[in-house]
Amino acid sequence: MTSALQIRPALPADWPAIWPILHTTFASGDSYPFAPDSSEADIRHAWLTVPAATFVACDETGNVVGTYYIKPNQTGLGSHVCNCGYVVAPEAAGRGIATALCGHSQQTAVAMGFRAMQFNLVVSTNTRAVRLWQHLGFSVVGTLPGAFRHARLGYVDALVMFKTLTA
Repeated sequence: MTSALQIRPALPADWPAIWPILHTTFASGDSYPFAPDSSEADIRHAWLTVPAATFVACDETGNVVGTYYIKPNQTGLGSHVCNCGYVVAPEAAGRGIATALCGHSQQTAVAMGFRAMQFNLVVSTNTRAVRLWQHLGFSVVGTLPGAFRHARLGYVDALVMFKTLTA
């Protein structure tokens, strides 16, 4: 599937396709720290305005099937490490889109001058994501006990994951 995937910068006109993907994911309350009842305006600001860049993945018919943002993880002397967030449309799960988005984001990060990538809050019960990030070379560098308030499971651990991108 990913051979026909096109990853490109997100355009304002993409928002009507991005929002339902994000809303569905965030409303579940099991993988992202955004409040399940976050407003569309708040999420649009967080996903399109705050990051340094936002991208979409489009399938062979041009439909948006995934998205990611990239931004500095910290300001100033920590700004050489980036942070990314990825979301794939539920109906497109299992087709290699998250893998393609992460690969693209790493190339983008290096091109933007970042030296490493850090994921600050990978929900430990999101085993599919944890396995994927580890498969793509990220290491768990810390566990934050009970740092995520899971909608169904209550307080669960969150993982900090890290990957050096340049020597």
